Amino acid sequence: MDTPPLLDADSTLVLLTVEEAARRLRIGRTTCYQLIRSGELESIPIGSLRRVPADAPAQYVARCRARNQAA
Repeated sequence: MDTPPLLDADSTLVLLTVEEAARRLRIGRTTCYQLIRSGELESIPIGSLRRVPADAPAQYVARCRARNQAA
């Protein structure tokens, strides 16, 4: 049996779709869009598309961890 490839496992990607970013964070697409709208998760517009820098999910988690440690 072949295992399906991980679509967002490509470490050469510079930008992720919102869906790929959501998968990396293990959250839903709607929640990911809410984080983008609130400014908590960095994203950039490219034409009519919205893309998340590949390092932005890790930076978001690092900020959350720092906030939790400070509390």
